[in-house]
Amino acid sequence: MNCLQRSVRSVILSKLIHMFYNFNMPSKDIHTNSETNSSTDSWIDDLPLCRRCGIGLSTGRNHGGQQDRYAFEDRSFYCQLDDSTHLYGIFDGHMGPRAAEFVLQRIPAEILLGQLTERKTDEEIKEVIRQAYISVEKEYLNSLGDLLAERTSLQCELPHGLPAYEAYQKYPEIFEKLKSINYELSSGTSALISLVFNNKLYVANVGNSRALLCKTDANAVLRVVQLSVDHDLRNEDELLRLLQLGITTSNLKYGSQIGNQETTRCLGNYLVKGGYKEYRELYSAYSEPVIAEPEIHGGIHLDESCRFLLLMSAGLYKTLEEVIPANQVNKYIAQLVVEQFRCQSTLNAVAQTVVDKAIYLYSNNSQSYSGSNSSNTSVNSVPGRREDITLIIRNFNFMLQNSSDSSSSSSTSNSSSVTSTLDTHHSSTTTTSSPQYMNETNRDIHRLKPYVDFSCYYVNIRRIQDN
Repeated sequence: MNCLQRSVRSVILSKLIHMFYNFNMPSKDIHTNSETNSSTDSWIDDLPLCRRCGIGLSTGRNHGGQQDRYAFEDRSFYCQLDDSTHLYGIFDGHMGPRAAEFVLQRIPAEILLGQLTERKTDEEIKEVIRQAYISVEKEYLNSLGDLLAERTSLQCELPHGLPAYEAYQKYPEIFEKLKSINYELSSGTSALISLVFNNKLYVANVGNSRALLCKTDANAVLRVVQLSVDHDLRNEDELLRLLQLGITTSNLKYGSQIGNQETTRCLGNYLVKGGYKEYRELYSAYSEPVIAEPEIHGGIHLDESCRFLLLMSAGLYKTLEEVIPANQVNKYIAQLVVEQFRCQSTLNAVAQTVVDKAIYLYSNNSQSYSGSNSSNTSVNSVPGRREDITLIIRNFNFMLQNSSDSSSSSSTSNSSSVTSTLDTHHSSTTTTSSPQYMNETNRDIHRLKPYVDFSCYYVNIRRIQDN
């Protein structure tokens, strides 16, 4: 790409930033920084919202307390480029919204700026999506140069070999600055993308946001198919990948974090990538353990059996896992959606009511928990914080019974029966929505291939052993 092409692309990208900059942010009770309220003006008309979508949002809480509000870290968008191209995304940020905002601004442009032109096969389209993830990851890490330089400079001001506690006592200002910088460097995000292109569905994700496709089978039973993969320490395939990198997974398997985050894949978070050697449990890895490589599924032909698509940040299903068994959560969410399709008049109302009901169930459970431990006021007796929640519903042909808008409803009757499964084209996880579809045979057949080819490594090991 020559200088002129780069300049033109930069101008287009800057305009797309204004257009995509999360014009679907939370309502007044959601805390956002002022940048998220920037005007979109005519860019919304140039690339309009998808009218077949609805969104529900809720900010998280620490221990369920009103006084414990914090910045909303989720980012999302849903747009329509033309009649055959729709793009949706949810970015579940952690350690602040910095990474989620960056990805929101860049990744749509990496897919919609002509990259799909003349792409015919599923593999070509999936490669466009994969390159979008890799490109945005590289851009984000490159943007951290000034922070890393400042961090290195501050570290050089501390005497070498001085114990951390003693150093903090003597240089508290330096330590506070380093703490603030490390927080910025730790900002990362799960990234879930769904592309509808030429009547085919493609889903890509890193992290633990979920995509559920709800479709009817031959018996008119609504089935819930999880198209995404939860990249966390409950995923046996991810544990296998970490083991092959030289990490002692027994130190991780019964915990909830890898480094300073829960997910084994994400965009951003320099400290578990370029800085992963700073974590004792990750030091033995000979390459970065947390990766940005997405798992991509598609294309799924969108026929009459495909009823609606659910995209959600982890906060929604984790909130419900506090109340109902984890292996029933996907099915339960789909049932909530079906119920609201029958009584709401807009897709936004459907999505928001599902979110509100999940929070209501969680709150009741938390109150019961607190009541049963009223004599114990320790921190351990209080449930953990509830994460931010974002839910996007993309309707294909499910009837919104109280709607007068034909664009969001269908004459097809709604099924009352819901069952659940996991798409076995992806790597298996221990958090699937229906155990009967996850027997040991399927787990072996569909195991995720190693991220790195270790064949040469094992050949060399054998040679050393033979000698």
